[in-house]
Amino acid sequence: MTVADPRQTARFLGAFFDELAKWGVRDVVVSPGSRSTPLSMVAYELSCRAPERMRVYVDVDERGAAFFALGLAKASGRPAAIVCTSGSAVANYYPAVMEAESSRVPLVVLTGDRPPQLQGLGAPQTCDQLHAYGSHVRAFRAMPLPAADEQSLRFVRQAAREACIASMGACPPPSQARGAAGSETAHQRIAGACFGGPVHLNFPFDEPLKPDTKLDDLFDGGLAPALANDAAHGLVQPQGHISGAAAADMARTLQVNDALLLAGEGSCATIEDAKAVMEFARAFAMPVLADPLSGLRCCPDELLVENYDSVFETGGEVADEQLNPQIIVRFGRYPISKKATQWARRLEEAGALQIVVDPLETRDTNAGTTAFVRAMPVDFVRSMTRAERTEGGPAAAAAKEHAFAAAWQRANAEAAGRIFAADTAANQQADAFEGAYVRRVLQLAPEGSCLFAANSMSVRAVDTFYLKGDKRLCVLANRGLNGIDGTVSTALGAAQLFERTTLVVGDLTMLHDINALALQRELRVQRQLAAGRTPGETTPDSNIEMQAQRLGITIVLLNNNGGGIFDMLPQKSSEAYFERLFLTPQDVNFQAAAAAFGVPYAKVDTLQAFDQAYCEMLDVPGISLIEVPVPLEGIRERYGRFW
Repeated sequence: MTVADPRQTARFLGAFFDELAKWGVRDVVVSPGSRSTPLSMVAYELSCRAPERMRVYVDVDERGAAFFALGLAKASGRPAAIVCTSGSAVANYYPAVMEAESSRVPLVVLTGDRPPQLQGLGAPQTCDQLHAYGSHVRAFRAMPLPAADEQSLRFVRQAAREACIASMGACPPPSQARGAAGSETAHQRIAGACFGGPVHLNFPFDEPLKPDTKLDDLFDGGLAPALANDAAHGLVQPQGHISGAAAADMARTLQVNDALLLAGEGSCATIEDAKAVMEFARAFAMPVLADPLSGLRCCPDELLVENYDSVFETGGEVADEQLNPQIIVRFGRYPISKKATQWARRLEEAGALQIVVDPLETRDTNAGTTAFVRAMPVDFVRSMTRAERTEGGPAAAAAKEHAFAAAWQRANAEAAGRIFAADTAANQQADAFEGAYVRRVLQLAPEGSCLFAANSMSVRAVDTFYLKGDKRLCVLANRGLNGIDGTVSTALGAAQLFERTTLVVGDLTMLHDINALALQRELRVQRQLAAGRTPGETTPDSNIEMQAQRLGITIVLLNNNGGGIFDMLPQKSSEAYFERLFLTPQDVNFQAAAAAFGVPYAKVDTLQAFDQAYCEMLDVPGISLIEVPVPLEGIRERYGRFW
């Protein structure tokens, strides 16, 4: 039997984590386990020596930990790393890996494994972990047993670089500033636009597992002289542009036709991006149908159309033919609105052109792409704006018929009037209407905060009731696979990048990830570390902790005691199977659950009480929970006037 050298293990992994940090990995989420001990301890040592380079979070549940890291990466635009032990722990990462793949979120999966001589022999906690995630990762590498010779140290650094490059994909370099610092720069993220994905590195370790992390030069191994300068590290993503005849032809086409921008998740990531998109829209008199995850609803521009789902009729019909364009330009995935996707398909089948702009692929479930522009949306709009100026500029724009844009503005304003009334006295059922509470969240959420929407009814309510304005919010959701798995954990991860975060969630989704509330302790530890205290240390001065970063997330739980969305789907029936298999009524005492994890809790049943509770929770660090009981049945009727 071979025996590991604790010093070699430490140097090997020290070089690896140092290189990850150089290439932008700032966050590592660890789930405790034995075989992953070397990974966990070396990452932790780097976080202790250089907390500005790497932060370590601990989550005992591997499934939740992977989603927590997903939230960190989605909100920051940087790869986040996750560390787990061997065996079933690896499988618990699978749902988050699949979500990261579909949503293009950069995630670095680091799994500990038994050494080769224990494979295939019935050793405990041992299975074949090679290519465990199949085609769902952008890259996989089976790492060798640790060694500390110069060639091995150079190799492990290169493995770290390759992992970051594959994970980042086409992602533009993210801002290094944390949103939690309250940065007001134009580069702060307002949406979860990512163009990367997950990668997997599998590390076999022999015993003894504990590395010698006390080495002074722990993180210096394998550095070539040319690589010693930090400024020379990192992914350089040049900004591309479209020029020449191709840009001129497309600009002319957009000038002389009624064109519309369908902006889904992935359209932009920052305020600067959003301003460029809207400048493009104005140049071509182009209405912008903006999904809530596009990042564009923080622009109060008259061409910004946020209420299109309320304009479309069932099946994607429109009452006014003036609303139908000749050209659809689409950024990102199709919107949350099913009716918008149906409408686009109807237009494409009738001969409308669809121009899809994306750096990777069309993501066209309608199979109606006419032209594909392989570019980042922000690079495309800047190229088109430049081309528009050379193709006639204001004169050409003035000659274009503006009736199309005006028709959309009228339809949008009419729908907005109905939505404004959702939480007013005009809606006599407002206190029992989940949409009214979502309206209040959107009004009361602080400037620069994050709003995370769960799937099912929550994200649809945000889509309906999120009216455009000049308040900067970062709106996120796990729309890759549209699942309820790990939603609370993902929101908690995203919350680490913002001073305040609000999660809007239903009871089944909350129940599915309720153990994420156990992270209340981890968030308290992080606050103590930010205040310069040792975790667990007591102090008579409570102001020390209050002066630390007061990151907080308020969970707004819209509890209809079951699967209310099925009440509006084809499965609805008066037969017994419907309640048993779909509505699935629950009787969960969320107050008791909150108490079990030390989470401040309030239960409200009126909008007035909600306003007070929500505003009070904005001053609470860590996790807080507001429960709002709403009816299980009758969703279609309550939402009918707004849809």
